[in-house]
Amino acid sequence: MDAAANDPIQVVESFLRALEAKDVERALGLMADDIVYQNVPFPADRGKAAVARTLRSFQKVFTDFQVDIRNIAARGNTVLTERVDVLSGPLLYLDIWVCGTFEVKDGRITLWRDYFDLAECAGKVLTSPLRKLLGPRRSHAA
Repeated sequence: MDAAANDPIQVVESFLRALEAKDVERALGLMADDIVYQNVPFPADRGKAAVARTLRSFQKVFTDFQVDIRNIAARGNTVLTERVDVLSGPLLYLDIWVCGTFEVKDGRITLWRDYFDLAECAGKVLTSPLRKLLGPRRSHAA
C-alpha cells in the first residue's frame, strides 16, 4: 500500500464513497477483520462478517445512499466526520445529520462509530412516505 492509501482521511473518504456506490465488497476491503461498528445508541457489530450482514440488510431497505461531508478532521489515526447521510428507498427518504468517529490502522478501519439524533430519525421515518412523495428536501442548512 502506498502512503496515500494509509492516510486516515483518504481511507475514510474512500470507504464512504464505496458505500455511496453500493460497493459493499470495496467498503469491506477498507475494514480490519476485527472492526467494531456502532450506530449509537444501538449495540455494536464486532468483526467484518457482522458489519457485512448489517450493510447488506441496509441495502434491502435503502436503494440509494449519499454522503454530504460537511467537515472532516484527523488527529493521528482518528478521523472525525460531520456529515448528512441521505438514505432513500421506494417509500423512504431520510436525510440525517451524523457525526462519525473512525479509527484507522495500516490503511484499514478498525472502529466506525456514528452518532445521530434518534428522535429526528424516528420522526423522519414516520413522515418519510409523504416526504418521498413530495420530493427530497434538505432539512439541514448548507
